Amino acid sequence: MSHGASYSGVPAPPRPSGPHALLLPAAPPSPSKYTIKRRNPRMASSLFGKAVPRKRCFIVAGGLTWVDGVEELLELRQSEEQTPVKVKKRPPLRRGKVYPQLTAPEHIPRPSYVGANIPQELHAVRQIHNAEGITGMRAACKLAARVLDFAGTLVKPSVTTNEIDKAVHHMIVDAGAYPSPLGYGGFPKSICTSVNECVCHGLPDSTQLQNGDIINIDVNVFLNGYHGGTSRTFVCGEADESIKHFLKAAEECLEKGISVCRDGVNYRKIGKKISNLAYFYGYHVVERFVGHGIGTMLHSEPLILHHANDNPGRMVEGQTFAIEPILVMDKAECVTWENGWTTVTEDGSWAAQFEHTVLVTRTGAEILTKL
Repeated sequence: MSHGASYSGVPAPPRPSGPHALLLPAAPPSPSKYTIKRRNPRMASSLFGKAVPRKRCFIVAGGLTWVDGVEELLELRQSEEQTPVKVKKRPPLRRGKVYPQLTAPEHIPRPSYVGANIPQELHAVRQIHNAEGITGMRAACKLAARVLDFAGTLVKPSVTTNEIDKAVHHMIVDAGAYPSPLGYGGFPKSICTSVNECVCHGLPDSTQLQNGDIINIDVNVFLNGYHGGTSRTFVCGEADESIKHFLKAAEECLEKGISVCRDGVNYRKIGKKISNLAYFYGYHVVERFVGHGIGTMLHSEPLILHHANDNPGRMVEGQTFAIEPILVMDKAECVTWENGWTTVTEDGSWAAQFEHTVLVTRTGAEILTKL
């Protein structure tokens, strides 16, 4: 794993070639034109006056995207029909002062990577648990969910991201757990706080939140030998309708990806579901960061791609992994600051992310980080 990667996701591998390349053109048209052509649901049997072929695709300006059939197309169209409104850009995110990292009491067990301060490799194993392991994962994930809920109550105008990090750190250690990010590959903080155009891995610092900002808070805890992770994008104060629409779409994309999970299902179906819905809403999936296996190890196989892909592999009952799609309002490149962690959109487009850790079951998926 590169130094620029951390617990909230790992870099995606190079996108494989093949037929699926049609789904995500390498050079799409300008964002203002990259929208789905919405039509009357009763006309679902035709596209631009032509019958839908049996391959069951629908057309997005600049490319094709695939659905499971007319029923799914109707389901998508019956969702929120409002076209996203471009939000007025705020001043660019600035680098704040990063304060010294906090410490945890000596009696709290630490992950093996703490103290190494070197890039961590992705473990090439799938984490499949027995009954004892599932109990451990449930406990760690429930703590992460409670911590995230608490963190959300701190999101208010004038509060700094460092203050949120400090309060969350103390809650985690008071519960007898260790904040997984702290010391991971040299990461100096206990959570990630990604504001507005920050895609992920934002370092908590002296930045004060302003009314109308959005902030993703990514929480991972290490409890009794197991990691649990979750994240959510919160609104600071009041937000306009375009931002509410954006966050709703991002959360729905996560839910859509989780909905296909069960024993024996191909991993690639997660990305297919997420990318279809994102494009329907007129937003874009960030391909650079992906989900991953999680359990006794913070990062492991499989890599969970959130965009359309042809990757092989099937889910197994008892397996745990994190699904964490990041959406951006406009198609944009991502750049990483000199600190090696904070990654932002090059043009200032805002980003939103939601994450859950899931347990694959015979008939579906248990969302371990849902209270």
